[in-house]
Amino acid sequence: MEEIKKEDDKEFEPQYPAQLYTQRPNPTALLSPLYDSTFKGIFTQETEDSKLALQSFISAVLGRTVKSVTLKPNELPKESSEEKGMSYDISVEFDNGEISDIEMQAWKQVYDYRVRAEILISRLLSHNAKKGANWVAPKVYQISILNFHYTKDDNKELAWYTMKDQSGSGLTDRQNIIFIDLETIRKKLGTPIEKLMPVEKWGLFFSYVDNKKYADYISELVRSEKGIMIAEKIVKRMSEADDNWSVQNSRYKAECDRNSIEYYAEKKGHEEGLQEGLQQGLQQGLEQGAQKKAEEAAINLLKMDKLSQKEIAQVQGLTLEKVQELKEKINHAPA
Repeated sequence: MEEIKKEDDKEFEPQYPAQLYTQRPNPTALLSPLYDSTFKGIFTQETEDSKLALQSFISAVLGRTVKSVTLKPNELPKESSEEKGMSYDISVEFDNGEISDIEMQAWKQVYDYRVRAEILISRLLSHNAKKGANWVAPKVYQISILNFHYTKDDNKELAWYTMKDQSGSGLTDRQNIIFIDLETIRKKLGTPIEKLMPVEKWGLFFSYVDNKKYADYISELVRSEKGIMIAEKIVKRMSEADDNWSVQNSRYKAECDRNSIEYYAEKKGHEEGLQEGLQQGLQQGLEQGAQKKAEEAAINLLKMDKLSQKEIAQVQGLTLEKVQELKEKINHAPA
């Protein structure tokens, strides 16, 4: 294999940026797992392939074999009206009862992501504590795949945080926050496949599976891990549908608009009341636009009759009830 020339990671982006394409640009183009619609599509479909891919990825991250996985609702209930609503990209329970939230973060946010991770892991633990006289709760993991360095000082490929005292003595390790730094992992591009750790293979797959320039190297990497081989098959199947490119485009633009709103509101220091009203109004409009696009894509997928209603709901980020409602509309539409 020819030596791979590495590019400046500051200029890194998927080969087919979401903001540019509303349909498949050519017959071999692949969606990028860095975008959450594709990322969730790999791991959350109600198929054996999707479960095996998720099982393989989690095993790579934790460094131990996870024998089975079960998807859970990705939106936690609020304990009060004042509590901030939260949802995860993926929520999953392992065979031993442990639970994980998995997030793909394609670009850096204006807020401190470490704080968000701490809030997510605390909420995940409290909502899964068992009732009874004894304090019983499963171990929980907040796993974030970051397409950026979350701090300037800590750029490890995988950083694993637990609660410890000044001497380094830990508590019960019930709360585990794991950051996977794709920017650091991309420096491994071109490394002989046999010298890569499993989590490094997944990181390179997420970053370059869509890039034809590195197709030979990624093909060799894919063949080395069954779980990644399955994930590639899912990405190829998803990439065949123009609707998935359209949804990726609309969600990307909605997220960019949301980030711009947060950035300029913070920079200009709007008065609290005005800022809250502006945020709520624009947020509602963005969410409605993304919802409409997702429903339109779901209708087209229902008409194609290639995926189950559960799979369509997972891929498009809709509830199963909404997909069933759309199916009813199709059935009763005039011929």
